[in-house]
Amino acid sequence: MPAMISFRSVVDPTDCDFLGHMNVSRYFAACSDGVFAIQSEMGLTANDMRTGRRLSFAVVNAQSDFRAELSAGDALRLETSIVAIGSKSMTFRHQLFRADGDTIAFETEFKCVMLSLETRRAANIPDDVREKALEWLDSHD
Repeated sequence: MPAMISFRSVVDPTDCDFLGHMNVSRYFAACSDGVFAIQSEMGLTANDMRTGRRLSFAVVNAQSDFRAELSAGDALRLETSIVAIGSKSMTFRHQLFRADGDTIAFETEFKCVMLSLETRRAANIPDDVREKALEWLDSHD
């Protein structure tokens, strides 16, 4: 599967809840960072969002599975691929691995729309972004 390593980190004790494992919000924060990382690789950088085309992906649906607990000190690796490309949307698959032993801790698919940051409405995905996205397209779903 073509995937990009879109995020790496170590679970900090402050990322954990009173149950002693990484809080749900941190899983989604890692995946949000992953979307911005792959988006930047597709040509929609933070600077481009601020002063350029003023476009960004925005999550409209998430389907998620928690597979293994993560605790303080666990090293993490997020791999992101693309499972669908539409005219105004893209679906990203994120797999969060515990880096020691490659255990999948979390999997999610984010359906995202291309959002115009000026009109706050869905916009067509630019051709150059679509072309670059094909590098991470996983056609084996």
